Amino acid sequence: MELFLQQTVNAFALGGTYALLALGLAVVFSIMGLINFAHGELMTIAGYVLMYCGLAGISFVFAVPLALLASTFAAVLMERIAFRPVRNSSGATMLVTSFAVAMILQVLFQNLISVRSQPVLLPEALSGSITIGGLVIGVNKLVAIISTVIMLIFLDRFLSKQKYGIAMRAAAEDFAVARLMGIRANTVIAGAFAISGLLAGVAAILWVSQRASVDPLMGFTPVLKAFIAAILGGLGSLRGAVAGGFLLGFIEIYLAAFLPPALQEFRDPIGLGIVVLVLLMRPNGLLPAASLKAEKV
Repeated sequence: MELFLQQTVNAFALGGTYALLALGLAVVFSIMGLINFAHGELMTIAGYVLMYCGLAGISFVFAVPLALLASTFAAVLMERIAFRPVRNSSGATMLVTSFAVAMILQVLFQNLISVRSQPVLLPEALSGSITIGGLVIGVNKLVAIISTVIMLIFLDRFLSKQKYGIAMRAAAEDFAVARLMGIRANTVIAGAFAISGLLAGVAAILWVSQRASVDPLMGFTPVLKAFIAAILGGLGSLRGAVAGGFLLGFIEIYLAAFLPPALQEFRDPIGLGIVVLVLLMRPNGLLPAASLKAEKV
């Protein structure tokens, strides 16, 4: 039972990271119909900001907001330079554009920084652990869970109460009508990218805090898993993205912990097989939604 509870905590921590990334993908997809595969590079940018802040002797407390600011600004800049010119093109064109942006950024990281993994200086407190009822929980895992909950509450309040959040929900339901009612397309789409960048930055901090390193391809695997989570939950559904992220985290952690040793090398195929079975039973995802209207995280 103690092992099960320990692995459940780990699953919540990993699933929370996937959920944040899947949310970032879902917000942009709901408005533009775009799966932004350059989303992972926003993670990498935040990770490198943390690395350079550590090398410069900047406290982690100040490095975190700088990393979030960098990923958010990079997301808005990405929208302005790469995606706005092809906004009215086909979905395939935008998809290819996202792959191109991702590859360009990866090459820049490799040539301007390093092709190898670089260590990130983290506070000693993050490597510690606390004991709750005999259950030992890593501080970084606890921070990941708390941060995920805070971000989900923030996004829910933003979309429900704030002017720009309501505008995003309206644009997601019917972009053409929303524009006729005076909602500025550029503002709404830039806001969606800013939110996705912020979520990617938080996910990067959680990812780095558990691995203490960053490399040019750091964001590739997490965003691929987030894409799977978004489909699993229901592409375009915020609640679905959260549910899919947590479910994928639980599948991965439980298979790693409880699968017999002889089958561990088949862990990933088995995990994807479970995802396929879920989609066979729920073809539109766990919590499909046609729009963000009246939807909460």
